[in-house]
Amino acid sequence: MVVGTLLIVTNAIVGIWGLIAYRRDRPPAGIYMQLLALSQTMVIAQATLGLILLSDGYRPGDKLHFAYGLLPLLAIAYPYALRGEDGRKNLLYFAIGATVVAALGVRAYMTGPA
Repeated sequence: MVVGTLLIVTNAIVGIWGLIAYRRDRPPAGIYMQLLALSQTMVIAQATLGLILLSDGYRPGDKLHFAYGLLPLLAIAYPYALRGEDGRKNLLYFAIGATVVAALGVRAYMTGPA
């Protein structure tokens, strides 16, 4: 629960902050990159914990929960595939990815154990 909550909070902050910085056409503060790395690390940690729980015999209340565990991994990987020379577009890609992860985290929370 703690890792899941941190995943939602960090990705929401990174997403909103990145979208605001993109809209203002200003690069975000230096700590933004560290927070982005932390938010992505939280996704990997949550997926790892989910696999550990699955291997211990725990099952989610809804099978759709598995999709909400896989999609955030894709959402943090996809901006890396899209990035290019334009730093502003890169910021947008990562901000959107983080926002998607936060939304998926909320939805996963809702489909967790019954």
